[in-house]
Amino acid sequence: MTEIRAIITGTGNYLPEKVLTNEDLEKLVDTSDEWITKRTGIKTRRIAAEGETTSDMATAACKLALENADVDAKDVDLVITATFTGDRPLPATACIIQDKIGATNAGAFDLAAACSGFIYGMSCAWGFIRSGIYRNVLVVGAEKLTTFTDYTDRTSCILFGDGAGAALLQADESGTDRGIMTCNLGSDGSGADLMTIFAGGSERGTTEDTLKNREHFMVIRGREVFKFAANKMREEVAFSVKACGLTMEDVRLVVPHQVNTRILEFAAAKLNLPTEKMYTNIDRVANTSAASVPIALHEANEKGLLRSGDIVVLVGFGGGLTWASMTLRW
Repeated sequence: MTEIRAIITGTGNYLPEKVLTNEDLEKLVDTSDEWITKRTGIKTRRIAAEGETTSDMATAACKLALENADVDAKDVDLVITATFTGDRPLPATACIIQDKIGATNAGAFDLAAACSGFIYGMSCAWGFIRSGIYRNVLVVGAEKLTTFTDYTDRTSCILFGDGAGAALLQADESGTDRGIMTCNLGSDGSGADLMTIFAGGSERGTTEDTLKNREHFMVIRGREVFKFAANKMREEVAFSVKACGLTMEDVRLVVPHQVNTRILEFAAAKLNLPTEKMYTNIDRVANTSAASVPIALHEANEKGLLRSGDIVVLVGFGGGLTWASMTLRW
């Protein structure tokens, strides 16, 4: 019996028009372009327009992915949305996206794994396709992080932007060796407080005190996060490649979560990975959490950096703590 492979047949992304520069942030908090660039590599980030929702951005990315794959939305079996900044607490943002794109025959659910979310979603899609349950699964990572960004905190407000990215995975039984080869998911809940939003959930609902204390904004412990992310990225890429019986020389491109230029450079050096083999766009779009990897993947695809048969590694790490890696043959 021929193995069912899960192949990416279309990608898409969306970035809001508004650009927030480091110079703009100098007017909001005590910071400078030099300070931000040196510590993060970020120069600009995109900001959603007033009234522009996470589902709006995701819908645009999904439509582009379907267009590039030449697949009708009615043929989509499932929509998986990776986000922690959904339109509402209820219903799932995936359901809103499913309606907006016209995927009338699709199931839909949200998945929350922070910056690792897109790869978590891809792993779910892989399982559904390999089992034969579904043939066309749309995975989208979308975040409107600026809603939860504290623009009085100079250490965190410089890091985040808004956007969405999507990929369509389709079943293939032709005997090809293309498609997803392996994935690895991990978590360590003991680090939950390193990247978190303390209020707004069942633990600590919305009250006058939580609003007054600004507990509905993201809190990031930068030093601890840096150490975690740098080591975990190196470990995950190495693990994922080795699990496929490959070496780093076989890898055409690593598409990482865009978290910090210094972290990416540290991991690349430890992996002996040439600069041209790691795709980065953090200087232009900053950290977009679950949208980060698919935004970068679509850009790499659009630029012609990926050819059929190329080995590609996706890697993410973030709040939870969570981490994820995936190796695929393009």
